Amino acid sequence: MRLCTFNVNSVRKRAPHLRRLLERHRPDLMFLQELKCRTEEFPDLGLDELGYRAEAFGQPGGRNGVAVIGRIPFEVVANTLPGAPDDTHARYVEVRAAGAHLAGIYLPNGNSGGEDGFAYKIRWMERLRAVAAARLDRFQPLAILGDFNVCPTDADFPPGGMPPTDALVRPESRAAFRALLNLGLTDALRALHPADAPYTYWDYGPAFEANRGLRIDHGLFSAELAERLSGAVVDLDARSEETPSDHAPVLFDLAD
Repeated sequence: MRLCTFNVNSVRKRAPHLRRLLERHRPDLMFLQELKCRTEEFPDLGLDELGYRAEAFGQPGGRNGVAVIGRIPFEVVANTLPGAPDDTHARYVEVRAAGAHLAGIYLPNGNSGGEDGFAYKIRWMERLRAVAAARLDRFQPLAILGDFNVCPTDADFPPGGMPPTDALVRPESRAAFRALLNLGLTDALRALHPADAPYTYWDYGPAFEANRGLRIDHGLFSAELAERLSGAVVDLDARSEETPSDHAPVLFDLAD
């Protein structure tokens, strides 16, 4: 099984990129983040002729938004992150497919809104941990893929590339990420590339050519799935296309 996560940074702008990505890699399931459209504005990607279907969850005002595209049967079991009924952000989708629970997330950045915005990020991560713990307590195979907006270690950005006050590297963010790993989840990209896990995001401008990026898009896998991991790669070709997203797709292969 091949899984993919991709922050598209506007799905309507990136529709041709997505189609090429599907044709090039043929993922079984692909999770998208930052759609920047309402649900009804999700574009027609010609998925039927490629053997795919999509479920998208946008947000009024064209912010955030997540989707899942699949060519294997999947059932959406949640389109909001449990734990805060008043949270209307479109940042979470969870499906059941191939005997596992698979979640796609767009975790809050935490740098806007001052300390209130950062507190929302940490609460969101705590809610995510509670959902993951509940799945694992029921011995349900689990994967969480998406834009986590966290650099787990100093190896996940260039030397001097991030101030310690940035929400992506603040101790509270990293502690919340470690709390997920401490449930027994495996950071697949780091596990398969222990010395040189590639970046997944580069700001627009010269950052990509200089490879001054960040590793903030992750795939966390429970033990049953982690032992099946056979590959984890970042598609740099997608980031080098014209008018790309500032993120690159990340692909994970699991042996049958």
